[in-house]
Amino acid sequence: MSPPAGTAAADQGPSARPPSAAGPSGSTGGGEGEREDPARKPRRRRRRGRRGKGAAAAQTPKQPVPPAKGPAKPPSRPAPAQPDQLYAALDLGTNNCRLLVARRAPEGFKVVDAYSRIVRLGEGLAGSGELGEAAMSRAIDALKICADKMKRRGVTRARTIATAACRTAANGPDFIARVKKETGLSLEIVSTEDEARLAVAGCAPLLDSECASALVFDIGGGSTELIWVRLERNGRGKCRPVIGDWISLPCGVVTLAERHGGIDVPSDVYDRMVAEVAHRLDPFLGRLREERDNHRPFHLLGTSGTVTTIAGVHLGLQRYDRAQVDGIWISPADVHSVTRSLLAMDYAGRAAHPCVGQERADLVLAGCAIFEAIADAWPADRLRVADRGLREGILMSLMDADANRRRRRRRRHKSKRGPARTEASA
Repeated sequence: MSPPAGTAAADQGPSARPPSAAGPSGSTGGGEGEREDPARKPRRRRRRGRRGKGAAAAQTPKQPVPPAKGPAKPPSRPAPAQPDQLYAALDLGTNNCRLLVARRAPEGFKVVDAYSRIVRLGEGLAGSGELGEAAMSRAIDALKICADKMKRRGVTRARTIATAACRTAANGPDFIARVKKETGLSLEIVSTEDEARLAVAGCAPLLDSECASALVFDIGGGSTELIWVRLERNGRGKCRPVIGDWISLPCGVVTLAERHGGIDVPSDVYDRMVAEVAHRLDPFLGRLREERDNHRPFHLLGTSGTVTTIAGVHLGLQRYDRAQVDGIWISPADVHSVTRSLLAMDYAGRAAHPCVGQERADLVLAGCAIFEAIADAWPADRLRVADRGLREGILMSLMDADANRRRRRRRRHKSKRGPARTEASA
């Protein structure tokens, strides 16, 4: 919901100076006294001529300039240098506050700084309908750190968004105004549709171009977005993702855990969570059932803390490592095995696991339940794990918008200069 790698110097052509700009005595030799002796003038002119045509030309009286046949070609100007611009993307969700600062690079963008903190902004929201004071204070503390990082890094282009918690809370607009006053950040509450588009944009590089389609899902704290993506090829054979349909479910790991419990999760409680999500999926599945069955092969692509946690547990990592997780393929059977191992642990065991930790110990099984309902509705052979999402989508959209703007300026500049060049060369 990732800038220029450096500033390129442009070659500058020679500046055009009018004849009158030269000094009255030229660039070499004597002054006015030399012109007063007629006997010596021819010899001196010959000597000057031997020294170089430029010196003689400087002493030659001005000649009338013939009228130009067409408009003079303007002196060449240096192309505007592209600054080493820094971009920022901030995503304040129901559970996390995340920031990425990056610059454009040949492969997309290069991360300069990053920040992530679990703030649980949506804590208690399902019951009260409002953001709690403690939750808002935690979020503002994290946002102050983000604002400071952006200022110190010299960010010039940014988009800062808030998602499900601020979208649904009765006091969401008041909280946004408070954030502006206390941090200087202008948070934008994005729609569910915009959130879905940003998720696809951020994960697009991980879509398998050999497949006909994919189901992208983002399990958040307060909502879950599912996007059916068709992988279409243009005339040059390049694959591009096209959103066919999408839905935002009003349940995420925080809301589901608060309704059913997250600390003690026996099998029957877990099954109730899966059943709730499956019920909410029915309308979307009904719209896409025929297309799902006809678009083979397809794969699942999951982006969320839940999916990356499952991947880390599956790999047996002693410490979470994004480099080993982002982009890996795992099977739904592997996910099922991880889920059963987490269900067999108590809360203390989940909190002690290096890829779960205390901050996610009461949420991870709610996330597993959401994923299980999705996998049951869309049986697939493979799941690709994405440790990326809204922030990467924001960065790419900002960079693409700037690149398109530069292309439009170049086209306008060429169209303005084109007729002048044609007339001058006639």
